[in-house]
Amino acid sequence: MSAIPQTSLVERLAARFGDMLSVTVARNEVTAELAAADLTAVATALRDEADFRFSVIIDVCGVDYLGYGQTEWETDTSQGDSFSRGVEGQAMGRFTWAERPRNVEQPRRFAAVIHLLSLEKNQRIRLRVFCEDDAFPVVPSITPIWPGADWFERETFDMYGIIFEGHPDLRRILTDYGFVGHPFRKDFPLIGNVEVRYDPEQKRVIYEPVSIEPRVLVPRTIRNDADLDQARAEAADRWREN
Repeated sequence: MSAIPQTSLVERLAARFGDMLSVTVARNEVTAELAAADLTAVATALRDEADFRFSVIIDVCGVDYLGYGQTEWETDTSQGDSFSRGVEGQAMGRFTWAERPRNVEQPRRFAAVIHLLSLEKNQRIRLRVFCEDDAFPVVPSITPIWPGADWFERETFDMYGIIFEGHPDLRRILTDYGFVGHPFRKDFPLIGNVEVRYDPEQKRVIYEPVSIEPRVLVPRTIRNDADLDQARAEAADRWREN
């Protein structure tokens, strides 16, 4: 599938919203970052105005930037041992989250990310809205604009603890009743906090502290592949020729 440059969309966003949006293009994908206070107005304009017509909500998700840009697998030398425990030994159970250095280039921890599709323009855009308060992350709900965001926002609340102000029924959707914590937060243990079992003496399901050891997972890494770079270059050449 040929990649279509998104310059025209970027120009229209700049002309319409100015400093309200910080727009970047990476891998031919347009991301617009904006303040939570501007989300409702910007989202309504993106849906309704003729230059955009982003009528379809594709997804709403959360991001936890705690420890963003830091890795314990980075090394400049060849290793004869497995990386399953990391090079620097900074995995869960071997440090305190409160003492872990924060990336100064990304000072805010939580963000809500919204993916939109314009069927009329055949274009996509990603909105990123950072929560101002790490301890109580809040962004406006977009369900009044795109009702299909309902369960997406509930899932993001469940997994990340992001509050969507104005949501008609903001409650957990994937975890159990009485679940403590938010599983996709970086400081949530990979093994969980509690486990459940049926107690034959009490004749009911009971919760107990988790009994398995913490483990380390290898993080996903985005790499630029030479073959993909060549394919993108050829697609751009075909687009210019047409």
